[in-house]
Amino acid sequence: MAHRIEVRLKPQFNDVIGGKTARQIREDLGLNVEGVRTVEVYTIDRRLTSKVLKKLAKICFTDTVIEEAFVGKPAALGLKWDWLIEVGFRPGVTDNVGRTAREAIVTAEGVKFRSHEGVYTSRQYLIRGELTAAEAERIAKDVLANELIQRWTIVSDRKFDKRRGLKAVVPSVRIDVEPRVKTVSLNLPDEKIERLSKRRCLALTLQEMKEIAGYFDRPEVRKQRRRYGLGKNPTDVELEALAQTWSEHCKHKIFNADIVYQEGQRRETIRSLFNTFIKGSTEKIRQKKGAKDFCLSVFKDNAGVIAFNDRFALVMKVETHNSPSALDPYGGALTGIVGVNRDPFGTGAGAKLILNTDVFCFASPFFDKPLGPRLLPPKRVLEGVREGVEHGGNKSGIPTINGSVVFDDRYAGKPLVFCGTGGLLPREVCGRPGEYKKANLGDVVIMVGGRIGKDGIHGATFSSEGLHEKSPATAVQIGDPITQKRMTDFLLKARDACLYSCITDNGAGGVSSSVGEMAQDTGGCEIDLAKAPLKYAGLHPWEILISEAQERMTVAVPPHNVQAFLDLSAKFNVESTVLGEFTDTGLFHVLYNEETVGLLDMDFLHDGLPPMKLHAVWKPVRHPEPRPPVPRDLAHVLMRVLGRLNVCSKEYFVRQYDHEVQGGSVVKPMVGIKNDGPSDAAVVRPDLDSMEGVVIAHGICPKYSDIDTYHMAACAVDEAVRNAVAVGGDVDHMAGLDNFCWPDPVHSDQTPDGKHKLAQLVRANKALYDVTCIYGIPCISGKDSMKNDYHVGDLKISVPPTLLFTVIGRIPDARRCVTMDSKNPGDLVYLLGYTRDELGGSEFFSEMGYIGNKVPRLEPEYAIEMYRRLRDAMRANIVRSCHDLSDGGLGVALAETAFAGGYGISAYLSRVPYDGVERNDYVLFSESPGRLLVTVRPEHKTAFEERMVDSMYAEIGLVTKDPVLEIVGINGRVLCRVPVAELKRAWQRTLDF
Repeated sequence: MAHRIEVRLKPQFNDVIGGKTARQIREDLGLNVEGVRTVEVYTIDRRLTSKVLKKLAKICFTDTVIEEAFVGKPAALGLKWDWLIEVGFRPGVTDNVGRTAREAIVTAEGVKFRSHEGVYTSRQYLIRGELTAAEAERIAKDVLANELIQRWTIVSDRKFDKRRGLKAVVPSVRIDVEPRVKTVSLNLPDEKIERLSKRRCLALTLQEMKEIAGYFDRPEVRKQRRRYGLGKNPTDVELEALAQTWSEHCKHKIFNADIVYQEGQRRETIRSLFNTFIKGSTEKIRQKKGAKDFCLSVFKDNAGVIAFNDRFALVMKVETHNSPSALDPYGGALTGIVGVNRDPFGTGAGAKLILNTDVFCFASPFFDKPLGPRLLPPKRVLEGVREGVEHGGNKSGIPTINGSVVFDDRYAGKPLVFCGTGGLLPREVCGRPGEYKKANLGDVVIMVGGRIGKDGIHGATFSSEGLHEKSPATAVQIGDPITQKRMTDFLLKARDACLYSCITDNGAGGVSSSVGEMAQDTGGCEIDLAKAPLKYAGLHPWEILISEAQERMTVAVPPHNVQAFLDLSAKFNVESTVLGEFTDTGLFHVLYNEETVGLLDMDFLHDGLPPMKLHAVWKPVRHPEPRPPVPRDLAHVLMRVLGRLNVCSKEYFVRQYDHEVQGGSVVKPMVGIKNDGPSDAAVVRPDLDSMEGVVIAHGICPKYSDIDTYHMAACAVDEAVRNAVAVGGDVDHMAGLDNFCWPDPVHSDQTPDGKHKLAQLVRANKALYDVTCIYGIPCISGKDSMKNDYHVGDLKISVPPTLLFTVIGRIPDARRCVTMDSKNPGDLVYLLGYTRDELGGSEFFSEMGYIGNKVPRLEPEYAIEMYRRLRDAMRANIVRSCHDLSDGGLGVALAETAFAGGYGISAYLSRVPYDGVERNDYVLFSESPGRLLVTVRPEHKTAFEERMVDSMYAEIGLVTKDPVLEIVGINGRVLCRVPVAELKRAWQRTLDF
């Protein structure tokens, strides 16, 4: 028997969630809603007495000061409303609050739940307003719920049962089929093989499917299979394991392809973009650094590792969660952040997590064009992703200290959701280097953490193809940060007690990938899927193997440590289960109830994938070269540029993330006299006994891809480095992470421009190689996402080619960090770097409706030396503020520096080192890379200029007490004189939701 406990705010208290919902309905749907109140509903699937229920309602579910609980009667009584909409999760969807409520009941009252019993949550929205039934349905579908993962009930005030309220609904999973293993014949015509791959969401090409068929036709394979009781055809377990392991998401097939690149008459063959340009640059840099090489582990673990000091190393990884976030923005983003948390945690012996970073790419929240099937409105995607990352990061106790938001309407098909996590790893763990890990022969396979469900099935293969109307709902997961935090706390204790040999994340591909990867250490494994803990009965063995249900790690535990490991796990209330052991048979051996259901050669599983053969053709793109009229009112243009989506304040996002937890943040995401200026980078002290700091920054500029992805990538790398330098980062102790998100670059009928898109990818990789080699910034980790397209019928939306470049590094003394806000009247304003007529793809041109061709071009040899000299000046304490120039150029940098500090600036464009058409607007809004705006005390003028010798710099102005931005043009005429408060309002109001 199920019971309902309903909890509402007492009438005298303001319902913030209800108010926000009412405003959203009015603004997004244009419906006349007077107000909304909310009721939290807890459905308990367990027979309990009325007395116990009332006690639980009071001690577990109600803040008696501001809330009141209703047991056996509806909370909607006594409130004025016209429509009631109750929203809850569908069966099988992770209900984090419900799980916590179940634990609270057990703790408070000692109630014992059986495995199929639980607590389920939902929320009622009591809406006042004259609405039709159709409008109420529209509110439920377009504002309150995502039908992919949620269910809802709508009832009017007139038809509401005022005595009983709504009936208790238990959304538990009921699967009546018996788990079974099927064999799959691959001896089929080509079209049927391709159909099989598509129907099962394998994301395998015809060539790859034939390669698998050929493997099972080998005489030695058939003979071996007979010994284990298997037939000639693969089982669904084997086929799914191969699909996950061979997926684009896991194997990076495009990055490892053989590519013939053609540019004009020149042709070259590239054998793996990854080996040639990313791994290749890192190897070259490390050789050059020699004894000063600070890389400890690169490209061979879940995350990259660099030295921090004698006691600790830094671990960093950035991932994407684009496709799931397109279907369910909240769940996709929440899973993205808690999922990437597990990457550094599963690196080496296991790192303590110290920081999060997130970068989002959305269509405009004011997007008003028709959307295709399964696409959600961009504003809803934005808010769902923001909330998902907020809940994942804040509840995990990890500070979110860096990030940005990029807008382009081509992200309407798929948002890009980059989530990154940094960790602190002891240099030595149990007598071995902290970055070392290795499963040993005979070690026991133990799965730790959450249980396995249908959520997350086909996540890896789903992410390896474009989004379409039949994309699988099972690929959507909802992470549970509380369960994961408990698991990581336990595993850190187990690490320090030397209880395990190896650890890795149960991420893409689930047990299939985690155990399969670890088994490479010993040359084999044997696991029994029937032992795996499930959220509910009825999963087929192949589903258990590949499910990516969250909050799980796989560890290799020596046999003599197993009992101690399990005992410690129980002490932390974390579930740990023995699945099998690591062997040296050369086989990935999978059983179910002690019967073999999968048997694959380790060599074939990991190395049997044939490389793709691709062709790239580069033809430069030419746009009309604009010559816009000279603006009469430059102040007005500056405020328009400040209000653009890619320039304006992102404080709406920043304020909802906790950047103070753990107590180590030094340079915050927002800085200045009112803590609302845009910081260039973030700095944290991970070890509070030391003043050493970690700097984290990034660069991303997809708007330049419309002209040339080579310069887009070069500018992204430089922007990341320049942002880190702006707060005091040391370019000689800095490492990079590359995240490529591309539209499908493989030529086909659906992608007729695939050769051009592949050429764009090649050029971006060439730029990454060129700039990182010159800067001496080794790449230590990365990820690519290659199918960022939405395709239904004739509608195709492809993201612009996008590279996110993240840097992490060391600052010897965090007390010497610099922020971007002006500090004192009388300080001198310097511009470092050279300004050119480079407005192609700029915010200024875009505001005027142009693209142009003169894309910003980096001169890396010159920029890196300037960054080193600036670093030395900062260490000498002679730099008061520093701000990078990027979106919006000098005009935006001057305005932001002024209003963040609360002072004015007088600047003279005639002093700016400039090459190009002599126009004030071009000088002010050019986005040439490698430039920084610096303020210096007058008494440090000589010392600063001596340190910047041989670098391009110019004193262009003065910080003034009068809070006004004054810009004097090339001809000496005052172009603009605007109070900084007005500039700040223009910058802040765009996303002031």
